[in-house]
Amino acid sequence: KASIWIPLKNRIFRNLWVASLLSGSAVSAYDTAATWLMNTMTPSPLFLSLMSTFATLPFFLFTLPAGVLADMFDRKKLLCFMNLWLALVAAGLAIANGIGLANPYLILGTVFLLGIGFAFNAPAWTAIIPEVVTEEDLPSATTLGGLQLNISGIVGPAIGGLALARMGVNFVFAITSVCFLLVILAVSRWKSLREASRVPLEGFTESLASAIGYIRHTPGVRVVVVRVSLFAL
Repeated sequence: KASIWIPLKNRIFRNLWVASLLSGSAVSAYDTAATWLMNTMTPSPLFLSLMSTFATLPFFLFTLPAGVLADMFDRKKLLCFMNLWLALVAAGLAIANGIGLANPYLILGTVFLLGIGFAFNAPAWTAIIPEVVTEEDLPSATTLGGLQLNISGIVGPAIGGLALARMGVNFVFAITSVCFLLVILAVSRWKSLREASRVPLEGFTESLASAIGYIRHTPGVRVVVVRVSLFAL
């Protein structure tokens, strides 16, 4: 039986996987630090509860448009742009807090902007995996992608808590920004070995309408969308 670690022998996939692991851990650390900062600024349980809502709501609002854009545009450029977006948002909160401009509304805003970045980043990231690994290694690569999410969710908060106690909240925000820049570096070195399709694609509106129509007429997909929507809200 083939090992799930085989795709890591592929240098390009390994670099992308490690970069994704770093950025995922950094975001978990960022969420920990942002929640701590929110708690120091306001005793309101409403603002703390809104942190999760503002983080997940972009996935409900933008997942379909993000999937359409991932099919229409160069995924490498899209990933670089979205990770630059994420780096600037994380650095922005570090700067704002450093000069005393941070407030609960700004924290919620940055969490929402990070959510937008990840909502547009996820479909493009998933779509490039088949272009990096062989068809035989694709199941293992997909499994490693899920493993990366689990590791990030465990390691990130722990690192965030330690860094928060020793280095301060702004350090966590700054490191998060740097990790996104490392993702850009890893993506910029990737070159697809597959020739781009020359078949004309639908426009954005037509593609989005097709996706919505598919969801409406596919009960199983509709149930998943409803569950995701309830989770986000």
